[in-house]
Amino acid sequence: MDAKIWLWLALAVATGLAITAAVLLVRVLRARRLLLDAGIPLRDKALFWGAVIYTVSPVDLIPDPVYLDDIGVLLLALRSLHAAAAAATGAVRPAKEPDRV
Repeated sequence: MDAKIWLWLALAVATGLAITAAVLLVRVLRARRLLLDAGIPLRDKALFWGAVIYTVSPVDLIPDPVYLDDIGVLLLALRSLHAAAAAATGAVRPAKEPDRV
């Protein structure tokens, strides 16, 4: 393959990862209302703010053109915060209804 194709491919991957990171950051920021819930442990609240700070900070484990580390941190924060909220409220996912014939 010639260099232009590799450059376009790298640009497409970097753009896709940047969009994914931005979407996850928006989801994390929307989840901040869970921080007001008194039943959420401080550890999960601190993880939320740590994920936001890590995502916008210039210091990264992997250089910024590759957003894999930012995406991973945001996913961890979202999963942890939502799991803590579900545990605090006692929410259980509804069971799938059996198919009726």
